[in-house]
Amino acid sequence: MTIRLVHLSDIHFGGENAAAVAGATEYIAAGDFDLVVVSGDLTRYAEKAEFQAAAAWLAGLPGDRLVTPGNHDAPYLAWAERIFAPFRRFEAAIGPARSQTHLGGGFAVRGLNTARGAQPRINWSKGQISRNQADEAADWFEAAAAECFRIVVCHHPLIEMLGGPMTARVWGGPAAAQAFSEAKVDLVLSGHIHAPFTWPYPFGDGKTYAVGAGTLSLRERGVPPSFNVVEIEGPEIRVAALAWTGSHYEPHRNWSLDRRPR
Repeated sequence: MTIRLVHLSDIHFGGENAAAVAGATEYIAAGDFDLVVVSGDLTRYAEKAEFQAAAAWLAGLPGDRLVTPGNHDAPYLAWAERIFAPFRRFEAAIGPARSQTHLGGGFAVRGLNTARGAQPRINWSKGQISRNQADEAADWFEAAAAECFRIVVCHHPLIEMLGGPMTARVWGGPAAAQAFSEAKVDLVLSGHIHAPFTWPYPFGDGKTYAVGAGTLSLRERGVPPSFNVVEIEGPEIRVAALAWTGSHYEPHRNWSLDRRPR
Protein backbone atom coordinates (compact mmCIF):
# COMPACT_ATOMS: atom_id res chain seq x y z
CA MET A 1 0.00 0.00 0.00
CA THR A 2 1.21 3.48 -0.87
CA ILE A 3 0.12 6.52 1.15
CA ARG A 4 0.22 9.77 -0.84
CA LEU A 5 0.00 13.21 0.77
CA VAL A 6 0.38 16.71 -0.59
CA HIS A 7 1.88 19.20 1.86
CA LEU A 8 1.48 22.94 1.28
CA SER A 9 2.23 25.92 3.48
CA ASP A 10 2.46 29.70 3.64
CA ILE A 11 0.07 30.54 0.83
CA HIS A 12 -0.57 33.98 2.30
CA PHE A 13 -3.83 34.84 0.55
CA GLY A 14 -3.76 38.58 0.02
CA GLY A 15 -0.18 38.20 -1.16
CA GLU A 16 -0.33 34.85 -2.93
CA ASN A 17 1.34 33.95 -6.20
CA ALA A 18 -1.93 33.51 -8.09
CA ALA A 19 -0.44 31.51 -10.95
CA ALA A 20 1.43 29.18 -8.59
CA VAL A 21 -1.72 28.62 -6.51
CA ALA A 22 -3.75 27.86 -9.63
CA GLY A 23 -1.08 25.42 -10.82
CA ALA A 24 -0.98 23.69 -7.44
CA THR A 25 -4.77 23.41 -7.46
CA GLU A 26 -4.69 21.67 -10.84
CA TYR A 27 -1.91 19.36 -9.68
CA ILE A 28 -3.82 18.35 -6.54
CA ALA A 29 -7.01 17.76 -8.50
CA ALA A 30 -5.19 15.28 -10.74
CA GLY A 31 -3.09 13.66 -7.99
CA ASP A 32 -5.44 11.25 -6.18
CA PHE A 33 -3.97 12.11 -2.77
CA ASP A 34 -5.04 10.48 0.48
CA LEU A 35 -4.83 13.79 2.37
CA VAL A 36 -4.12 17.45 1.67
CA VAL A 37 -2.10 19.06 4.49
CA VAL A 38 -1.70 22.82 4.88
CA SER A 39 0.69 23.80 7.66
CA GLY A 40 -0.37 27.37 8.36
CA ASP A 41 -0.14 30.95 7.15
CA LEU A 42 -3.10 30.76 4.84
CA THR A 43 -3.38 34.55 4.98
CA ARG A 44 -1.13 37.60 4.88
CA TYR A 45 -2.69 39.72 7.65
CA ALA A 46 -5.65 37.54 8.76
CA GLU A 47 -8.10 39.95 7.15
CA LYS A 48 -11.61 38.60 6.70
CA ALA A 49 -11.40 38.84 2.90
CA GLU A 50 -8.16 36.84 2.97
CA PHE A 51 -9.81 34.11 5.01
CA GLN A 52 -12.74 34.09 2.60
CA ALA A 53 -10.34 33.53 -0.29
CA ALA A 54 -8.53 30.78 1.63
CA ALA A 55 -11.78 29.05 2.54
CA ALA A 56 -13.00 29.16 -1.05
CA TRP A 57 -9.72 27.67 -2.26
CA LEU A 58 -9.83 24.86 0.31
CA ALA A 59 -13.45 24.08 -0.55
CA GLY A 60 -12.41 23.52 -4.16
CA LEU A 61 -9.78 20.91 -3.32
CA PRO A 62 -10.72 17.23 -3.57
CA GLY A 63 -10.65 14.74 -0.73
CA ASP A 64 -9.80 15.09 2.93
CA ARG A 65 -7.88 18.07 4.30
CA LEU A 66 -6.07 18.95 7.52
CA VAL A 67 -5.19 22.59 8.09
CA THR A 68 -3.29 24.21 10.96
CA PRO A 69 -2.94 27.95 11.65
CA GLY A 70 0.27 29.95 11.41
CA ASN A 71 1.43 33.20 12.94
CA HIS A 72 0.03 35.21 10.01
CA ASP A 73 -3.42 33.77 10.72
CA ALA A 74 -3.79 35.95 13.83
CA PRO A 75 -4.99 39.51 13.03
CA TYR A 76 -2.13 41.87 12.27
CA LEU A 77 -3.97 45.16 12.77
CA ALA A 78 -6.86 44.30 15.13
CA TRP A 79 -4.75 44.32 18.28
CA ALA A 80 -7.44 43.55 20.85
CA GLU A 81 -8.63 40.57 18.84
CA ARG A 82 -5.05 39.42 18.29
CA ILE A 83 -4.41 39.36 22.02
CA PHE A 84 -7.72 38.03 23.33
CA ALA A 85 -9.09 35.91 20.45
CA PRO A 86 -6.24 35.47 17.97
CA PHE A 87 -7.67 32.53 16.02
CA ARG A 88 -11.37 33.37 16.04
CA ARG A 89 -11.29 34.37 12.38
CA PHE A 90 -9.37 31.22 11.46
CA GLU A 91 -11.89 29.02 13.24
CA ALA A 92 -14.87 30.79 11.68
CA ALA A 93 -13.52 30.40 8.15
CA ILE A 94 -11.29 27.30 8.22
CA GLY A 95 -11.87 25.08 11.27
CA PRO A 96 -10.42 24.19 14.69
CA ALA A 97 -7.22 26.01 15.57
CA ARG A 98 -6.00 24.18 18.67
CA SER A 99 -5.73 20.70 17.17
CA GLN A 100 -7.00 18.65 14.26
CA THR A 101 -6.84 14.93 13.53
CA HIS A 102 -7.11 12.46 10.68
CA LEU A 103 -7.20 8.71 11.19
CA GLY A 104 -7.64 6.12 8.47
CA GLY A 105 -6.02 4.62 5.40
CA GLY A 106 -3.08 3.26 7.38
CA PHE A 107 -1.94 6.59 8.82
CA ALA A 108 -2.71 8.92 11.72
CA VAL A 109 -2.21 12.70 11.64
CA ARG A 110 -2.37 15.20 14.50
CA GLY A 111 -2.31 18.94 13.77
CA LEU A 112 -1.06 21.30 16.50
CA ASN A 113 -1.06 25.09 16.80
CA THR A 114 2.44 26.47 17.42
CA ALA A 115 1.40 30.06 16.65
CA ARG A 116 0.46 32.58 19.35
CA GLY A 117 -1.37 35.88 19.11
CA ALA A 118 0.90 37.39 21.75
CA GLN A 119 3.81 36.20 23.86
CA PRO A 120 6.39 37.67 26.22
CA ARG A 121 9.02 38.47 23.61
CA ILE A 122 9.33 41.11 20.95
CA ASN A 123 8.92 38.88 17.89
CA TRP A 124 5.46 37.32 18.11
CA SER A 125 5.95 35.50 14.81
CA LYS A 126 8.11 32.86 16.49
CA GLY A 127 6.61 29.60 17.70
CA GLN A 128 5.64 27.95 20.96
CA ILE A 129 4.59 24.44 21.85
CA SER A 130 3.70 23.40 25.37
CA ARG A 131 4.54 20.12 27.04
CA ASN A 132 0.80 19.55 27.37
CA GLN A 133 0.35 19.83 23.59
CA ALA A 134 3.12 17.31 22.98
CA ASP A 135 1.82 14.92 25.64
CA GLU A 136 -1.76 15.07 24.31
CA ALA A 137 -0.50 14.25 20.82
CA ALA A 138 1.63 11.34 22.07
CA ASP A 139 -1.35 9.94 24.01
CA TRP A 140 -3.57 10.24 20.91
CA PHE A 141 -1.08 8.31 18.79
CA GLU A 142 -0.89 5.59 21.45
CA ALA A 143 -4.63 5.06 21.03
CA ALA A 144 -4.23 4.52 17.28
CA ALA A 145 -3.33 1.15 15.77
CA ALA A 146 0.33 0.31 16.31
CA GLU A 147 0.97 -0.17 12.59
CA CYS A 148 -0.32 3.33 11.65
CA PHE A 149 2.17 5.72 10.09
CA ARG A 150 2.31 8.71 12.46
CA ILE A 151 2.42 12.36 11.37
CA VAL A 152 2.40 15.64 13.32
CA VAL A 153 1.58 18.91 11.52
CA CYS A 154 2.49 22.33 12.90
CA HIS A 155 3.46 25.66 11.42
CA HIS A 156 6.90 26.24 12.94
CA PRO A 157 9.85 23.84 12.58
CA LEU A 158 10.48 22.52 16.08
CA ILE A 159 14.23 22.34 15.45
CA GLU A 160 15.89 24.88 13.18
CA MET A 161 16.72 24.05 9.58
CA LEU A 162 20.48 24.28 9.12
CA GLY A 163 21.26 27.16 6.78
CA GLY A 164 17.62 28.20 6.55
CA PRO A 165 16.57 31.66 5.38
CA MET A 166 14.97 32.48 8.75
CA THR A 167 14.44 31.01 12.19
CA ALA A 168 11.41 29.71 14.08
CA ARG A 169 12.93 29.75 17.60
CA VAL A 170 10.13 27.62 18.99
CA TRP A 171 9.86 27.74 22.75
CA GLY A 172 9.50 24.11 23.80
CA GLY A 173 10.40 22.92 20.31
CA PRO A 174 13.36 20.65 21.06
CA ALA A 175 11.53 19.04 24.01
CA ALA A 176 8.49 18.40 21.79
CA ALA A 177 10.72 16.97 19.05
CA GLN A 178 12.19 14.56 21.58
CA ALA A 179 8.73 13.62 22.87
CA PHE A 180 7.53 12.92 19.33
CA SER A 181 10.62 10.81 18.65
CA GLU A 182 9.91 8.77 21.78
CA ALA A 183 6.27 8.40 20.66
CA LYS A 184 7.59 7.02 17.33
CA VAL A 185 6.07 9.79 15.23
CA ASP A 186 7.41 9.31 11.71
CA LEU A 187 7.08 12.81 10.22
CA VAL A 188 6.63 16.34 11.58
CA LEU A 189 5.40 18.56 8.74
CA SER A 190 5.86 22.33 9.00
CA GLY A 191 6.22 25.57 7.05
CA HIS A 192 7.11 29.13 8.15
CA ILE A 193 10.57 29.51 6.64
CA HIS A 194 9.40 29.37 2.99
CA ALA A 195 11.95 26.73 2.02
CA PRO A 196 11.61 22.93 1.66
CA PHE A 197 13.81 20.62 3.72
CA THR A 198 14.02 17.27 5.50
CA TRP A 199 15.97 16.68 8.69
CA PRO A 200 16.13 13.73 11.12
CA TYR A 201 15.62 14.62 14.77
CA PRO A 202 18.70 13.76 16.86
CA PHE A 203 16.73 11.64 19.31
CA GLY A 204 15.87 7.97 19.72
CA ASP A 205 16.40 5.85 16.63
CA GLY A 206 16.83 8.88 14.34
CA LYS A 207 13.81 7.94 12.26
CA THR A 208 11.52 10.84 13.20
CA TYR A 209 11.95 13.37 10.40
CA ALA A 210 11.16 17.06 10.16
CA VAL A 211 9.79 17.97 6.72
CA GLY A 212 9.33 21.61 5.71
CA ALA A 213 7.30 22.94 2.79
CA GLY A 214 7.95 26.08 0.79
CA THR A 215 5.56 28.93 0.02
CA LEU A 216 2.98 29.70 -2.67
CA SER A 217 3.18 33.41 -1.91
CA LEU A 218 5.09 36.30 -3.41
CA ARG A 219 7.31 36.31 -0.31
CA GLU A 220 10.05 34.12 -1.73
CA ARG A 221 13.24 33.74 0.28
CA GLY A 222 15.66 32.56 -2.36
CA VAL A 223 13.49 29.55 -3.26
CA PRO A 224 10.79 29.47 -5.97
CA PRO A 225 7.17 28.86 -4.94
CA SER A 226 6.80 25.19 -4.10
CA PHE A 227 4.94 22.45 -2.26
CA ASN A 228 5.74 18.87 -1.25
CA VAL A 229 4.46 15.49 -2.31
CA VAL A 230 5.02 12.82 0.34
CA GLU A 231 4.77 9.10 -0.49
CA ILE A 232 5.07 6.29 2.05
CA GLU A 233 5.61 2.88 0.50
CA GLY A 234 7.13 -0.16 2.19
CA PRO A 235 10.34 0.77 4.03
CA GLU A 236 10.73 4.09 2.20
CA ILE A 237 9.44 7.65 2.67
CA ARG A 238 9.80 9.77 -0.46
CA VAL A 239 9.54 13.56 -0.30
CA ALA A 240 9.53 15.63 -3.48
CA ALA A 241 9.56 19.43 -3.44
CA LEU A 242 7.90 20.66 -6.64
CA ALA A 243 8.84 24.18 -7.76
CA TRP A 244 6.81 26.57 -9.90
CA THR A 245 8.63 27.56 -13.10
CA GLY A 246 6.14 30.23 -14.14
CA SER A 247 4.14 27.82 -16.28
CA HIS A 248 4.27 24.43 -14.52
CA TYR A 249 5.68 22.49 -11.58
CA GLU A 250 8.85 20.44 -11.81
CA PRO A 251 11.04 18.60 -9.26
CA HIS A 252 13.22 20.93 -7.21
CA ARG A 253 14.51 18.61 -4.45
CA ASN A 254 13.95 14.92 -3.71
CA TRP A 255 14.63 12.96 -0.54
CA SER A 256 14.42 9.26 0.28
CA LEU A 257 14.10 8.55 4.01
CA ASP A 258 14.27 5.23 5.85
CA ARG A 259 10.97 4.36 7.43
CA ARG A 260 10.87 3.08 10.99
CA PRO A 261 9.78 -0.60 11.02
CA ARG A 262 6.59 -1.35 12.93
